[in-house]
Amino acid sequence: MLQFKLVLLGDSSVGKSSIVHRFVKDSFDEFRESTIGAAFLSQTIKLSEEYDEEVLKFEIWDTAGQERYKSLAPMYYRNANAALVVYDVTEPNSLPKAKLWVDELKEKVSDEKLIICLVGNKLDLASETDPSSLVDESEAREFARENNLLFHQVSAKTGEHVIDVFQDIGQRLYLQNKDELQNSKKNASNNVSLQRPSTNDSQSCCI
Repeated sequence: MLQFKLVLLGDSSVGKSSIVHRFVKDSFDEFRESTIGAAFLSQTIKLSEEYDEEVLKFEIWDTAGQERYKSLAPMYYRNANAALVVYDVTEPNSLPKAKLWVDELKEKVSDEKLIICLVGNKLDLASETDPSSLVDESEAREFARENNLLFHQVSAKTGEHVIDVFQDIGQRLYLQNKDELQNSKKNASNNVSLQRPSTNDSQSCCI
């Protein structure tokens, strides 16, 4: 099983924790308290047959969005394999802040293989919000395209498209590490064959 470190970044109240809890526990708490520092969760996913039905494990760091905790963020995104940068589709000011997080990641994370996904949350509220007060989806998509980011819009409340985010990231991670995984499986297979006890050995039996 491949394991990957994934971190969530974004402004306070954009719904990072709600996205994680929808993915990990398939639950939603309308009155979830703000994260203090960071929270750790883990979850596995099974990829489709196209990706050899590989099982991946995400070790997830959900960081606090409050300004006073921002200096702690590098502790959590250091050595990350993937990052979700989250904004609120009903709060236009949250997209510029998400862009700043992307810029920081690109500047401070040296691993060029880092996968970044820009995620617009609270899609369920979009229909209830004045269109002029929504984040311009085309602007967000264009920013993602220009910066080679994955892009999704989700609703942590209803669960809409949440699993798609992690499947998309998982597929990218699998493709990046496919050769390493296949070599590992090949070596493991060779080791098993070498270590198999001889059937001619009188001491070889199952206890």
